[in-house]
Amino acid sequence: MDEPTKHQFASFDGTQLVWRELGDGRPVVLIHGFVSNAVTNWIRYGHAKVVADKGFRVIMPDLRGHGDSGQPHDAAAYPPDVLAMDGAALVEHLGLTDYDLGGYSLGAHTCVRMVLRGARPSRLVTAGMGLDGIENLKTRDEVYETAFDLDQEVDKRSAAGKARIFMRQTGSDPVALRGVWRSSVRTDPTELAGISQPLLAVSGAQDTDHRQGAEALAAAVQHGTFVEIPGNHMSAVADPALGRTIADWLAS
Repeated sequence: MDEPTKHQFASFDGTQLVWRELGDGRPVVLIHGFVSNAVTNWIRYGHAKVVADKGFRVIMPDLRGHGDSGQPHDAAAYPPDVLAMDGAALVEHLGLTDYDLGGYSLGAHTCVRMVLRGARPSRLVTAGMGLDGIENLKTRDEVYETAFDLDQEVDKRSAAGKARIFMRQTGSDPVALRGVWRSSVRTDPTELAGISQPLLAVSGAQDTDHRQGAEALAAAVQHGTFVEIPGNHMSAVADPALGRTIADWLAS
């Protein structure tokens, strides 16, 4: 199977969510980053195929508010930890019991929240995310709240400007993204010591936001491994090393 298949289901509150699959074998759920989608994060640059070729069934949801999944505007559709709730709903819908779980950036944050809420993957991959981001995403509030406000002019070279450009490239809805962003919750770092699954933390060498934090995250869990790959937070997604590192670790 060379082309991903597309599927849809109703999450816990009825919101329609889409996921794509590639390959056969042991299931691994891979969750994309903020303002992205499964195609951009996992399929376009070949990462999903590399993992699938190692003998995995790669399951890639579009998060609520992203991609082809539902993008409701009602604030009630974005309760605290809604992405982790959606992730649990997908695992239940697919009947997964023995599976692996991984994500990039917000996807990695979502994976950790899923585990802390009771998900039981056998192994965990957190890419493009550090300990500080797991603890509190709200440190980026000003950047994203500015990016979401399309009536406010921003410098294209600023963090908010770059986020807005990426929003346009991915066809994202700023109202839905605001709901997603505001649904994130804080994590007490002491909770991470309770994560017993082997965890692979991956970061781009030039990812100034998360490189050091990714190494700290690997040290904060019981069985953590840190691997550095080329690139910054954005360019690492396009580097073949991302998919290769995840595939090799899962297959080892």
